[in-house]
Amino acid sequence: MLGFVFGLNARLGRLHFFLASVALAIVMTAICFAIAMAVLRTISPSMIRPEDLMTNWSIIAAIVFFGMATFTLQSMRIRDIGWDPVCVIPAWFALMIVDHVVAGRFPAWAIGQEHQSTILGGLVNLGLMLALTFWPSGDSEGSYSSPGQPSRSAAKPSMSNERLARVSQGTVRPTWS
Repeated sequence: MLGFVFGLNARLGRLHFFLASVALAIVMTAICFAIAMAVLRTISPSMIRPEDLMTNWSIIAAIVFFGMATFTLQSMRIRDIGWDPVCVIPAWFALMIVDHVVAGRFPAWAIGQEHQSTILGGLVNLGLMLALTFWPSGDSEGSYSSPGQPSRSAAKPSMSNERLARVSQGTVRPTWS
């Protein structure tokens, strides 16, 4: 069930992933602008505190929507590459959690005072985003092979030959004879 909800079983090509990411960024910018305008209409700018914003239901809903949409897009693209999103995404989350803990525990390793990650976490994020944007699509059979392995689809008979064999009970004659 979660495979269909979060796009774990769907595929999304490079161009579609890029365009969907741009569209999601535009939609989220519009949502954030609308929320900011609504908050500024009711509260004076000098009275706004960051902790008060986290109790606003519209901000929480926008965070959940953006998180789920991003998770779904990345899962679909990871599946299209030929990797298993059920393995890649939890590993990525675990690495980012460890990176956050290390940056908090050892502030000298953090990127800066305002950042809570290390250079390693930043490079992993950059590498994954570049892979999601530019890595070619994997084979359409859904196998999780490494990019260096040859495709197995060439050795399989075509589906039309299998259908013809099934219809004629196993006796398929070539059309050229």
